[in-house]
Amino acid sequence: MTGFPPGAGAAPGGNPAIAVVGIHGHGASHVKQAMSLEAAGRCQLVAVADLRPPAADQNPFNVYSDLPSLLASEQPDIVVLSTPIHTHAPLAELALRAGADVLLEKPTVASLAEFDHLQQVLDETGRSCQVGFQAHGSGAVLALAKMVADGTLGELRGIGATGSWVRTQAYWQRAKWVGRRTLDGVPVVDGAVTNPFAHSIAAALLIDGSGRADQIESVETDLYRANPIEADDTSTVRIRTTRGTTIVAALTLCAAENSPPQVTVYGSKGHAVLRYISDELVVGPKTTQYGRQELLANLLDHRTDGVPLMAPLSETGGFMQVLDAVRAAPAPVEIAAEWVGDGDERHPVVPGIEQWIEQAAERQLLFSELWNQQNRSFAR
Repeated sequence: MTGFPPGAGAAPGGNPAIAVVGIHGHGASHVKQAMSLEAAGRCQLVAVADLRPPAADQNPFNVYSDLPSLLASEQPDIVVLSTPIHTHAPLAELALRAGADVLLEKPTVASLAEFDHLQQVLDETGRSCQVGFQAHGSGAVLALAKMVADGTLGELRGIGATGSWVRTQAYWQRAKWVGRRTLDGVPVVDGAVTNPFAHSIAAALLIDGSGRADQIESVETDLYRANPIEADDTSTVRIRTTRGTTIVAALTLCAAENSPPQVTVYGSKGHAVLRYISDELVVGPKTTQYGRQELLANLLDHRTDGVPLMAPLSETGGFMQVLDAVRAAPAPVEIAAEWVGDGDERHPVVPGIEQWIEQAAERQLLFSELWNQQNRSFAR
């Protein structure tokens, strides 16, 4: 075992010391959550790191330009990483070997090889790594997983994950790694399947009880793009698990308007619809609203009371099998789209994509299979 002993970086009063790396965009929500837990007396946010520091009146903690410089001066108990995908593996390893537990934003890492290596680092250091799949803390997701395990919906016909979002040119231009399959020879894998809708894939696997890498039997990819990017923005993926379940994810970032993503379980006794963003579960005519446990709070509970992690690294191996299949797949096929809007708000709309998504999920087919059946194709 390497690094500091547990608790070596504890803040005054014995509360765990937390550092957040990457504080803009989604990282800002991690800072807010850490400050909320600090106000509740659970921890202390001691430092942040980012190439763009916070405003002078918004940093009541030590500020560093990067994780190495932070670790040279601080001994945090927990490091929260909300950084570009291709930096996840090296930064997580650095934090773990420094003696910290890690909350690692999704997607876990950029390849299955990196995932396997990071698991080895956990074994060597004895530290913990929670992955930021927020749906893993959702009461709605866990309730649906229990229904599937109990056979409440009967024999499973399949699971469908659907998502229709709009992403403008400003989204794709916000950083040089966005929409890339690789950057300077390093895997990035920033496409619709693996980043914006990663929660859909992870939630579907959790519902099936197939979160681990060895629970995935096969992954088929069917990747497309309407934007001038390397990665996919409109895709289907079909996953077969060792439980015998088929999961089809049908997703686009080229919709006419935003719609809440859903995971639908199709069973012989009926179906159930999960709206994981709002933590709602629809079964028949009844919609039930559930609460959600925050992953950072769960990590703190794990450290102090041995409570199981809700999204441990090992339980994201199934998602990593999907990501790695996307990484290794041929480049996405360019498809026709209608462009709307101007400037940064300009974005493509794939005609009829919402209907194709619904059919793919319900019929458990890839887009290419649907289009072949109907002698249709959106390929340029």
